[in-house]
Amino acid sequence: MSDDKVALVTGASRGIGAAIAERFAADGWDLTISSRGREALESRAAELSEMGAGRVEVIPADMTDGDAVAELATGHVEAFGRCDTLVINAGMGQKGAVADLPVRRFDRLYQVNVRAPYILLQTLLPTLRATAETNGVAKVIAIASITGVYPEPELSAYGSTKAALISLCETFNLEESRNGVSATTIAPGYVDTDMSDWLKEQIPGDEMITVGDVATIAHSVTQLSRYAVLPNVVLTRPGNNLHRA
Repeated sequence: MSDDKVALVTGASRGIGAAIAERFAADGWDLTISSRGREALESRAAELSEMGAGRVEVIPADMTDGDAVAELATGHVEAFGRCDTLVINAGMGQKGAVADLPVRRFDRLYQVNVRAPYILLQTLLPTLRATAETNGVAKVIAIASITGVYPEPELSAYGSTKAALISLCETFNLEESRNGVSATTIAPGYVDTDMSDWLKEQIPGDEMITVGDVATIAHSVTQLSRYAVLPNVVLTRPGNNLHRA
């Protein structure tokens, strides 16, 4: 097993995932990056190499395809044999009131935001344990949402999947933290990404949380020892109601 730290980052071609991958690259980490489109990933991989990353593997995967998600995890293990940090960032949003949002859209949200993370955790767990046994610690970082902690109108389906992700990671900590493997969910309010474009006439992008803010928290988690378990971090925006996105 190499001494170089290794991370698998999903949703890494843009937005929060890209920013997190850049922080790891600046520290010289080896990386597996994933999203749906190979072309965008190949371009991102070249940029990460220029930023200082070691080896960068590209594995496209559709998070609605359980077999593809499992193959992403096994492909990472075959390439590197270890995983110091798993970053579960790939996700999708959906706006709609309980009265109106079709169940099929909720099902797709669940596939991407909950089922895929579960498959990644389960498939990579033996490697995370082995990495922690050899190197002292392994971390999981999952990008949730403040709507998984505090309700937001018309985001019930999205928020409920993020609440499920937070619960999944907290239970994972109960089961695995003594093995040196722990998970942190990051639950931000509105972040200035493409996913928030629908809202930017009401809240300008330059008044939203930045992708760099989220990447800073993610990078900090990787600096913690096995004895520091950070279950969930809420990032909210300035104002007089800090319990809103």
